[in-house]
Amino acid sequence: MVPVLLGRIQTRIFLLAVVGSVVTALITPVLPGGGPLSDRYRTAFVVLGAVAVLGIAWELLYHLLMQFRWEKDWPSLFGLLTGVPEAVMLWLLLRAGAVPGVEATPPVAAFALQFAAVWTAVWLVANGPMRVPFLRWRFRGGRLT
Repeated sequence: MVPVLLGRIQTRIFLLAVVGSVVTALITPVLPGGGPLSDRYRTAFVVLGAVAVLGIAWELLYHLLMQFRWEKDWPSLFGLLTGVPEAVMLWLLLRAGAVPGVEATPPVAAFALQFAAVWTAVWLVANGPMRVPFLRWRFRGGRLT
């Protein structure tokens, strides 16, 4: 059993803020593209923030779709694969200039590498180490009783 909708949203935001920030800070200097490093960092962290904000809407959609499944849950691999439509949607929004704070669309290779690195790291932490300190996270929506 996975956390309730609110727990999934909180988990997504927490993991993107902690794990996503560390990964973004580490890989931004080596991402393809030009310009000052400060501009590249600003764009990378705005993209990370956009992933978090759009993720709330995606969680609502995923929650609706899970209601049609018997066990009301995704297999773990689906959690990894849901990054594909999220990445495509965010890329289209970036190309359309609909993400505030991003003046120029980042190179597609830089976007793809950052998104894939952050998404994979978040998925690995959520499905591995995070289950150890947060035992109740997996049961009864995180309630203590």
